[in-house]
Amino acid sequence: MGFFPDEVILQILARLPVKSLFKTKTVCKLWYRLASDKYFIRLYNEVSAKKSMVLVEISDSIESKSSLICVDNLRGVSEFSLDFLRDRVKVRASCNGLLCCSSIPEKGVYYVCNPMTGEFKLLPKSRERPVTRFYPDGEATLVGLACDLSRNKFNVVLAGYHRTFGHRPDGTFICLIFDSDSNKWRKFVSFQEDNFTHMNKNQVVFVNGALHWLTGSYSYILALDLDYEIWRKISLPDEVSYGTGNRVYLLESSGCLSLIQISDAWMKIWVMKDYERELWHMVDRMSLRCIRGLVPGIFPITQTGEYVFLATHKQVLVYHRRSRVWKEMYSVKNSATLPLWFSAHAFRSTIFPCG
Repeated sequence: MGFFPDEVILQILARLPVKSLFKTKTVCKLWYRLASDKYFIRLYNEVSAKKSMVLVEISDSIESKSSLICVDNLRGVSEFSLDFLRDRVKVRASCNGLLCCSSIPEKGVYYVCNPMTGEFKLLPKSRERPVTRFYPDGEATLVGLACDLSRNKFNVVLAGYHRTFGHRPDGTFICLIFDSDSNKWRKFVSFQEDNFTHMNKNQVVFVNGALHWLTGSYSYILALDLDYEIWRKISLPDEVSYGTGNRVYLLESSGCLSLIQISDAWMKIWVMKDYERELWHMVDRMSLRCIRGLVPGIFPITQTGEYVFLATHKQVLVYHRRSRVWKEMYSVKNSATLPLWFSAHAFRSTIFPCG
């Protein structure tokens, strides 16, 4: 053990899966001390943040239950559960290793958990939530999770249109923000006229201290600055077109906003290199001819500089950008009630504490 400097050992441990890391803490006191150090936790999370995976909620139509599948480009497929929550939940958002889940039996109950460590936090109920009539059916239109690794904190955002009983929503957009530092909710009201598709809601991106959603009209990105509590509209690249066979999706790429456009024959990727000036650059363009039969039902979920994960009705595929090779990573064998892309989220394995 003494032949390697502490920094070398830290770099090795920082590349282990979370479960393997926890096992190494029992090897000796030195490794226990190193793996528990604040510097190492930050290092581990920074390394893990570069390895994006796909988290899919698999529903069993026969047994009426669901399980979570994690698809990793290097380690393949693993399965885990959220049984430690002792509740039947639905994954609503994912960010830097944490998940935001809502209780299915009890409306208005939310958890933030780290599925790799089993830690979780039951969020306190906001006094505003029973009064606020989110549209439709009491559910928030947007649910966002912002896990800030550099500041060691997280925020949960619930936003939706308010309507009085028997009336249509009047455009009043109510936003509730939970802050892990204060352990409290705060509220602010604005006016919005946007709608959001299911994929728009799922693909919320946290970069530059703000949460971002692509609007249902695909005319711009709606961003919420969490420090100043201000909504901002961000323009799309001029070259992006929606309709006539084109679909657009919002993802994250190495800490930057990214857009992926899928047409009948091509997939194009843009990255916002300058956030303040809203400058987009096309970074890749790839042919979809070899998977032409899957194109109408394929959805990009997450990406890195090396690969892109996409989901279909029953498959999770990975596209290696350098070799231009497609590979099937996972396929549903049973009769799932919902397509995989319907409940797929970008995921990273971190040891971020949330309890």
